[in-house]
Amino acid sequence: MDRRAPVFSNHGCRLNAYETEAMRDLAARAGLSDAVIINTCAVTAEAVRKARQDIRRLRRENPNARLIVTGCAAQTEPERFAAMGEVDYVIGNVEKMQPSTWARLAPDLVGETEPVMVDDIMSVTETAGHLIDGFGTRARAYVQVQNGCDHRCTFCIIPFGRGNSRSVPAGVVVEQIRRLVARGYNEVVLTGVDLTSWGADLPAAPRLGDLVRRILTLVPELPRLRISSIDSIEVDDALMQAIAEEPRLMPHLHLSLQAGDDLILKRMKRRHLSGDAIAFCQEVRRLRPEMTFGADIIAGFPTETEAMFENSLRLVDTCDLTWLHVFPYSPRPGTPAARMPQVAGPAIRERAARLRAAGERAVARHLAAQVGTLQPVLMESPRRGRTPQFAEVDFGTDQPVGRIIPARITGQNGQRLQADPERTP
Repeated sequence: MDRRAPVFSNHGCRLNAYETEAMRDLAARAGLSDAVIINTCAVTAEAVRKARQDIRRLRRENPNARLIVTGCAAQTEPERFAAMGEVDYVIGNVEKMQPSTWARLAPDLVGETEPVMVDDIMSVTETAGHLIDGFGTRARAYVQVQNGCDHRCTFCIIPFGRGNSRSVPAGVVVEQIRRLVARGYNEVVLTGVDLTSWGADLPAAPRLGDLVRRILTLVPELPRLRISSIDSIEVDDALMQAIAEEPRLMPHLHLSLQAGDDLILKRMKRRHLSGDAIAFCQEVRRLRPEMTFGADIIAGFPTETEAMFENSLRLVDTCDLTWLHVFPYSPRPGTPAARMPQVAGPAIRERAARLRAAGERAVARHLAAQVGTLQPVLMESPRRGRTPQFAEVDFGTDQPVGRIIPARITGQNGQRLQADPERTP
């Protein structure tokens, strides 16, 4: 009898998406079939609610399949998901990356495998996870170099879903990137939960800047390297030097800022103050004038007054932030912030809307400044690509996917640029 290939549903961050692709490979190797796998997110209460909603929908659509729940929400709340009548198995974040787990879920072992496989993630010390070559678009690949987090921000449940910080050794990262470039990828993005903590658990405690310099030195054929979300207070001197001197390191940094008010930052248990963020952005722009910044900002953190919120809003202009990820605060049970005095829901939503509006204005200013410039655009689809500063660009004619195309920016349309390929004489 023919068996259907597993159905995967991914929630949350880029790292989760990376791991979903790894699970596809692990499940295929184990011969898993007639299954639905949901990779959950736990970053907000809303993320957990959406995961549960997705589970119910997928069960209705796949009444006879085995339904497997994994990811951060499964790691932090296994009993809650195991109690759902739609769920057959719950597996943890460590277990989902182990071939032995998927072998135990093979069709011939139905009824012999325990329904909950979630161990203590804080005991995990391994550094290299499952490596996959080519996850992403046909143009851009993502490489996981770090997992977990040693910090305990008062709003965040993620360390309890991901465990303590672990790093993939530099040699392993370099070899994977070499394989990706050999397969035709022109851009690689380094990803992790707390990327700037990379290396602290490795011999000699190298820093993220050391990894970046090593990649660019040992893989000279790599055209473009990006780093994903970073904590600006942890940026090391070698990374600052790479920002200043390495044109192949893309001029776009996404910063984990969270707020612009010092008292709120302290209550969040962040390791920086607003002045630190401002000084960092000013110094990076001095070193690399074309640098653009994205940022995570939480609206309506407990105890936030209107004046405190205004400080966060002001930070958008002071740091000249462009790409904002705005998170309306929602309490996560088990976190210190959930026990603090809460801001009313309507005020949270109104502040989030104002932050998003400020972000839209910032994007419009950035795009307007690009009109008339010549940009090397990495094509992600036949008519859409991205600049080094991560702005989307639309073309009126098809271009070769995966290639870096010299393009003249001719205008903007909403949140995207418009361009024509630059013709060589």
